Amino acid sequence: MRNLPFPVRDANAGSGSKDLGNLPEWDLSDLYTGDDAPELTRDLEWLEKECAAFAADYEGKLGELDAAGLLNCVQRNEKISAISGRIMSYAGLRYYQLTTDAQRAQFMSNMQEKLTNFSTPLVFFTLELNRLEDDHLDALFAANADLARYKPVFDRIRAMKPYQLSDELEKFLHDLGVVGDAWERLFDETIAGLTFDIDGEELNIEGTLNFLTDQNRDKREAAARELARVFNENIKIFSRVHNTAAKEKEVIDRWRKMPTAQTGRHLSNDVEPEVVEALRDAVVAAYPKLSHRYYELKRKWLGLNRMQVWDRNAPLPLEDPRTIGWDEAKATVMDAYAGFDPRMAEIAAPFFDKGWIDAGVKPGKAPGAFAHPTVTDVHPYVMLNYLGKPRDVMTLAHELGHGVHQVLAADQGEMLSSTPLTLAETASVFGEMLTFRAMLKNAATQEQRKVLLAGKVEDMINTVVRQIAFYDFECKLHAARRESELTPDDINAIWMSVQAESLGPAFDFMEGYETFWAYIPHFVHSPFYVYAYAFGDGLVNALYSVYESGAEGFEDKYFDMLKAGGSKHHKELLAPFGLDASDPKFWDKGLSMISGMIDELEAMEG
Repeated sequence: MRNLPFPVRDANAGSGSKDLGNLPEWDLSDLYTGDDAPELTRDLEWLEKECAAFAADYEGKLGELDAAGLLNCVQRNEKISAISGRIMSYAGLRYYQLTTDAQRAQFMSNMQEKLTNFSTPLVFFTLELNRLEDDHLDALFAANADLARYKPVFDRIRAMKPYQLSDELEKFLHDLGVVGDAWERLFDETIAGLTFDIDGEELNIEGTLNFLTDQNRDKREAAARELARVFNENIKIFSRVHNTAAKEKEVIDRWRKMPTAQTGRHLSNDVEPEVVEALRDAVVAAYPKLSHRYYELKRKWLGLNRMQVWDRNAPLPLEDPRTIGWDEAKATVMDAYAGFDPRMAEIAAPFFDKGWIDAGVKPGKAPGAFAHPTVTDVHPYVMLNYLGKPRDVMTLAHELGHGVHQVLAADQGEMLSSTPLTLAETASVFGEMLTFRAMLKNAATQEQRKVLLAGKVEDMINTVVRQIAFYDFECKLHAARRESELTPDDINAIWMSVQAESLGPAFDFMEGYETFWAYIPHFVHSPFYVYAYAFGDGLVNALYSVYESGAEGFEDKYFDMLKAGGSKHHKELLAPFGLDASDPKFWDKGLSMISGMIDELEAMEG
C-alpha cells in the first residue's frame, strides 16, 4: 500500500531468545473493531457520497470562491482525507500483522480499489488549484486567517504546478495507481514467504537476518550464504519488480517533464535538490574518515586479516551477549525520554499501555519496524520485531520518537500534520540519541563505554553511510533503467559499485552478496526515501550539539518544532536553534560528531 511507512533502516533484529517478557500486541479497535464493523460500512458509504458531492459542488468553480468558501472547501477535503486515511490505516496495519493471510491481503486490496474509485472525481482539486493566480490566492489568504493557516499545503501542492498534466491524464494516472500497488504487494508477499534453512532450522527473513549479528562467526557466514542462495533463486522476481517499478516511474516522470528521477521525492520532502546533493557529497567525501576507518578498527577487534560481509554487523568480542527483556527496554527508553523532559515520557506512556505497539516476531508478520501516524483523531501505531538486543532497544527508542512526533503534530490537523520525510526522522533519531547518551552515562567500565560507542558509531554508519550508498544505488538504477531493461546481473553490478566504495578496503565480498539489494523494501515502496535517514541523522547530530552546549530554552523550542508538523519549511524550523541545512558546512557538524566518536575509539586502542 502506498503511504504506509515501511521498515526502519535495513534493521537486523536481535537475539533468538524467547524469554523477553510480555510483548504487547496491537489493538486496532480504535480504528475499527473488524473488517465487518458497521462503522466501516458507514464510512465507506459516506466517502462515496461525499467525494461525488465535493466534485459536484466545486469542480470548475474554485476560482469563483471567496475566502470563506475556499476554507469550507479545504476543510471538506481534509475530512475526506481523514476518513479514507482511517480506512487504509486499518486495512494496511491489519495486513502487516499477517501478510501471508489471503483474506487480509484481499481486504486491503479491495479497500485500496474502492478508495481509488471514490476519489477519482477529486483529482480536479489540485489541478484547478494550480490554475489559480498567485495574486488571487494571496488576497484570499490576507482576507481569512483560518484559510491562511493552510498556505503551506497550498505551497506544496503548487510546487507540482510545472509538472502537472491535463485533467484527463491526471485522472488516468490516479486510477492506474492500483497497478503499481500490485507490484509492491508482490514484493511484500514474496519477501514474507521466503524460507531459509540454517542448520536444519526453517526461518523467515527476519530470523535469518538476525543471525548476521550472532556472536558465532560460522552462523553469520551460514546466514549470509543462505540469504544469497534464496535471493538468487528468486532474483528474477525481484528484478522484474524493480524493472517494472522503475519503468513506471520513468514513464510518469517523462510525461511530467521531471528533470531527474529524484525530483518527485525532493518535492514531496519540501527540500531543495542542492541541499540533498550537498548532504550526499559531504557523506561520500567522509567515507574514508567514517566507515573505512571504523571497519579497519573493527577488523582488528575481531582479530581478522580481512573483513567479510557477514562481519559488518558482528557483535564485538567484548560485547555482553545477554538478552534485554521487554520491561528493561521500556524502562531504559522511558527514563531517557523523561531525563530530557517529563512531557516526552508522558506522551510515550500510552503506547505501552493501550495496544499501540506490536512488538513480537510472528510468522507472516512484516519484517523490520515502523511508526504509522494513522489519522489525527486517532493515534499512531508502532510495529517492531523485538528480539532483545541493544540494537532493538535503539529501534524502540527510534520508533517511539516517531510516535511522540506524530502525537504532537496531530493538532495541526490532517493536512498540516504530515511531516516531510527529511524532518520526519528528527524525533526518532533524537530519541535514539537520548537513549544512547543515557546508557553511555551509566556505563560502569571503560569496556562498556567502548562497546556502547562502537555500537552507536556502527548504527550511525548504517544510518548515514549505508543509506547514502543506497541513495547512490537508486540514482544509478533509475538512470540505467531509462536507457534499457536491466538484467539481474546489471542490477547486481550497480549494487556492488556502491558497496565497495562505501564499506572500504577492509572488506572482501563473497559470491552472492551482489544480490543483497533484493530485500530492501524502500527501493520498491518509496524510491529515494533512504536519504531521509541520513538527512535526519545529520540534522539531529547538529541539533544535539546545540542541546549539549546548554542552549537556553532548548526543550521548549524542540517541542515547538515537533508540534509544527508539516506547517513549516526546514529553514524556519531550524532557525530558532541557529542552524541552516542549506549551508554546506551544516552537514560537516553532524559528520564530525561521528568522526569524533571514532577518534575516541582509536584513542582507547592506544
